[in-house]
Amino acid sequence: MSRNSFFVLCCAILLTPSASSFAADPPDLILHHGKIVTVDKQFSIAEAIAIRGERITAVGKNDDVLKTKGESTKLVDLQGKFVMPGLMDSHVHPGGASLHEFDHPIPEMESIADVLAYVRSRAAVVPAGEWIVVRQIFITRLKEPRYPTRAELDAAAPKHPVMFSTGPDAMLNSLALKESGIDKDFVVSGTGQIEKDANGELTGMLRSCSRYAKSKSSGKSATDEEKTQRLRDLFADYNSVGLTTVSDRSCGEGELARYHQMHTDGKLTVRMMVSGSVDAGGKTEDVQKRIRFWGAHPLRAKSNWVRVIGTKSFLDGGMLTGSAYMRQPWGVSEIYSIRDPDYRGILYIEPDKLKAIVQTAVEEKLQFTAHSVGDGAIHNLIDAYAAVNPTHPVRETRPCITHCNFLTKDAVAQMAQLGIVADLQPAWLYLDARVLTQQFGYDRVRYFQPYKSLFEQGVMVGGGSDHMQKIGSLRSINPYNPFLAIATTVSRRARWYDAQFHPEECISREQAIRFYTSNNAYLLFLEEETGSLEPGKLADLIVLDRDLLTCEADQIAATQVQKTWLGGKLVYEAK
Repeated sequence: MSRNSFFVLCCAILLTPSASSFAADPPDLILHHGKIVTVDKQFSIAEAIAIRGERITAVGKNDDVLKTKGESTKLVDLQGKFVMPGLMDSHVHPGGASLHEFDHPIPEMESIADVLAYVRSRAAVVPAGEWIVVRQIFITRLKEPRYPTRAELDAAAPKHPVMFSTGPDAMLNSLALKESGIDKDFVVSGTGQIEKDANGELTGMLRSCSRYAKSKSSGKSATDEEKTQRLRDLFADYNSVGLTTVSDRSCGEGELARYHQMHTDGKLTVRMMVSGSVDAGGKTEDVQKRIRFWGAHPLRAKSNWVRVIGTKSFLDGGMLTGSAYMRQPWGVSEIYSIRDPDYRGILYIEPDKLKAIVQTAVEEKLQFTAHSVGDGAIHNLIDAYAAVNPTHPVRETRPCITHCNFLTKDAVAQMAQLGIVADLQPAWLYLDARVLTQQFGYDRVRYFQPYKSLFEQGVMVGGGSDHMQKIGSLRSINPYNPFLAIATTVSRRARWYDAQFHPEECISREQAIRFYTSNNAYLLFLEEETGSLEPGKLADLIVLDRDLLTCEADQIAATQVQKTWLGGKLVYEAK
């Protein structure tokens, strides 16, 4: 027998069993006569897709895929509809978000008048002397971008301590200052400052030190069952906008246990990849111990449902609050109530400590990420990765930068060189470009979320929302509607902003789709399982009401999901 004949015979022997197995086990479902965007390496477009159990068995031409059907195969004629992989959000906070309105509904607030009206409405129902707290109504998103003043909060609720909190920063009224024991002589230890006016009087602003406000919740608490139900409601809404995988980017043990139990009980309708929460404010050895805790967690085991992939810390403040750590001063600002011309924001982790904890994460084979908004914080984190890399190569752990907003050309190049990935939030560009331009000027925000530069340099970046509060993809604080985000990356158009925001950083529709599918799959260590529609991968896919590749650009954000499958199971169908 010739060598070629022997080779052909071996191939026949190897292929026959799989062909027989394929014929004996036809697909459960075939979707056909559609436009199926596979998001494979070639960005191939197919007509039909076959699914057996939780996985894809075939993708291709209608006739070829339909030949695989069996007697019990369900056929769905897509009638030309657009199909793509299930979408992924690389940054959410489901636990807190789902419970935000558990006590009472919270209206949208787009102006100082709205904020004060809400405070007055709470003062009418909350007993005198109890705290009224307004959280995460960011000043960049108010029509008159500024904090409400101490006097305005006093007038709205003179008998209640009131705190307007945007995270580490907060504006307090007079009674809240008194209840917290804060006067003109109060001394801050650690980061932050209590701000005063030109006469030395307290303005009410606690800059990066809202920890000193002794606020107390007057709302009702949820039971374990209610917490689980609220998460189910939220995840159902995620499914309704095409989300099939999300990443809790600062997860505690209790939340992780709840996700795991929901999966065990068959109640989880999103894949959950987790960055364990690590407070980096303590001693270095304590922070390292916490990182090792996550490294040894049982849910570190490889899973396409619930898995600990890394850790999350906070490196600087925020751009929404005026505390992101910048390389150059913020500048005196009425918007952010900044009086110090040399103020550069807040850095929470000093460089030597940052290097030590990054190295610990790499040793544990965990993806390290840190909330890093300002260019100063971003460069500090890149420097830490670069310092660790010679002895503990970082690329394999997919070192991450969370938010990664104020970039520089040099930072993008370094990220590409080291294999640093990032999760970015296009909704911040959409909602905040107006005020950022007012604060910094157009030229200084040239590299704010520079999508095209990142893609061209080969930096793997994925799209997220930083969803923090409320259920509802467009009413949430930091909206999690991925089609609004995709539209923003393609157009770089923003709310209340007339022009395009640095249109030289627009990306193509193909890149925008990858941003929320295959790129995020890589960020979340799922690229072998999801992110594209290919035989052998999990059947996470969605059907849309329009063609994202050809519809008018101004119609992308209005896209509606008609069906969502997760692992071959229909988890959402539009009514």
